[in-house]
Amino acid sequence: MKYVIGIDLGTSSVKTLLVGQDGEIKGEASAAYPLIQERPGYSEQNPEEWVNGTIDCLKRLLEESGVSAADIEGVSFSGQMHGLVLLDEQNNVLCNAILWNDTRTTKQCREIEAKLGDRLLEITRNAALEGFTLPKVLWVQEHEPELFAKAARFVLPKDYLRYRMTGKVQMEISDAAGTLMLNVPEGKWSDEIAAAFGLPEGFCPPLVGSTEETGTLLPEFAAQTGLSPAMKVFGGGADNACGAVGAGIVRKGDALCSVGTSGVVLTYEEDKNKDFGGKVHFFNHAHPGAFYAMGVTLGAGYSLSWFKESLAPELSFDELLKPVGGIAPGSEGLLFTPYLVGERTPHADSVIRASFIGLSGTHRREHLARAVMEGITFSLQESFDLIRQAGIAVERVISIGGGAKNPVWLQMQADIFGKPVVALKNEQGPAMGAAMMAAVGSGWFASLKECADAFIGYAATYEPISANVEKYARLFKLYQQVYAATRSLNEGLQEFRG
Repeated sequence: MKYVIGIDLGTSSVKTLLVGQDGEIKGEASAAYPLIQERPGYSEQNPEEWVNGTIDCLKRLLEESGVSAADIEGVSFSGQMHGLVLLDEQNNVLCNAILWNDTRTTKQCREIEAKLGDRLLEITRNAALEGFTLPKVLWVQEHEPELFAKAARFVLPKDYLRYRMTGKVQMEISDAAGTLMLNVPEGKWSDEIAAAFGLPEGFCPPLVGSTEETGTLLPEFAAQTGLSPAMKVFGGGADNACGAVGAGIVRKGDALCSVGTSGVVLTYEEDKNKDFGGKVHFFNHAHPGAFYAMGVTLGAGYSLSWFKESLAPELSFDELLKPVGGIAPGSEGLLFTPYLVGERTPHADSVIRASFIGLSGTHRREHLARAVMEGITFSLQESFDLIRQAGIAVERVISIGGGAKNPVWLQMQADIFGKPVVALKNEQGPAMGAAMMAAVGSGWFASLKECADAFIGYAATYEPISANVEKYARLFKLYQQVYAATRSLNEGLQEFRG
């Protein structure tokens, strides 16, 4: 049997999967690495940690699986988005990578808006947010001009790892879409944006596709890992694109609901002219010529984790949520907004904070727990609502992450979204998406759609219950009023926050 490897380069660790031609996982390994947070709002990493962690994982993957290196045909990547890795003329790293969750760049975001105006959304289809790459570039340009003068080019995290494996500096398109430097509809770098901010010629590397072959392993990297230097290396994808591929979101009508620390709603689209006015993200997908629209709830799974640790630290999640199924939709008149760390979609607001609305003496812990679950799902529904308004039809939702581990929550999602919700049999996330890109690149399948049909198995389907759908539709209208009603209160509370 032949095999491929998927590498998921995350924020806290790298995960590797060895997948056979039958779609079965034959081995996995992971390695953690630290964040560097020298000041409040700063979040950095040493790119060498990514390389060392990956080498360790690949060595263990071979040793523990017993698979021959000669039988592994290809490798591809999923990567944390937006992180800035600056390289000099010799492709040496100039400084720590500035990560997606670094928030020092608010001033630079306002500068981008002022200079580009309406052209920002016309070209990039995305608003200027602190997480994106261009604001980080401008921060270095302003605060470390001597260092920036040495910068010849930049790459994103997984693209740096691929460079260390192949010796070729390239950037994959679904990741490039999150830089604010790509013309997303046309799938090419924007000369207009580069000129507007004085970026040097060649600063943006050549673009490659997700399933495109980018080279083979350097002999020294092959020797360090035990892999064959003839193994093919493919472009890979941004973590959200790979997560979508790994869940089978590769055709119109399918959407993803992912509840991790944050929450993501993502839909597949082939019309490059869709315009969301910057209210949701619109990126190039891993599937050639396709795109995805994405909304983000910053405090999704985090809200439930906070609730458990604050009010029921002695209980497991299963114990905490067991009584929730006995509470009717609406939690007996209780609403929760999951704004514990601010919000992203549809309110890009760092000041807003969470609320329980309608709390009474008759409410018990299970009511509050259900209200938290409902509030998280309502927030995700706000993204679906924006996507629907833009003319994208959703026929079914694939649910992954924490929200897919609880049958009550899966039914709740079906009722609030008003769509069938499906769980996966074997959820492996972005690493599986990366492996699927290597499988298609290796010629096992003609497309990611064909690979998804072979590799991905679905578990139970939860159909919307009409009475619940109607009730949640009325509650959702009330939920949508809470943000505006509490915005000024949170502004006033800011001076009292630690």
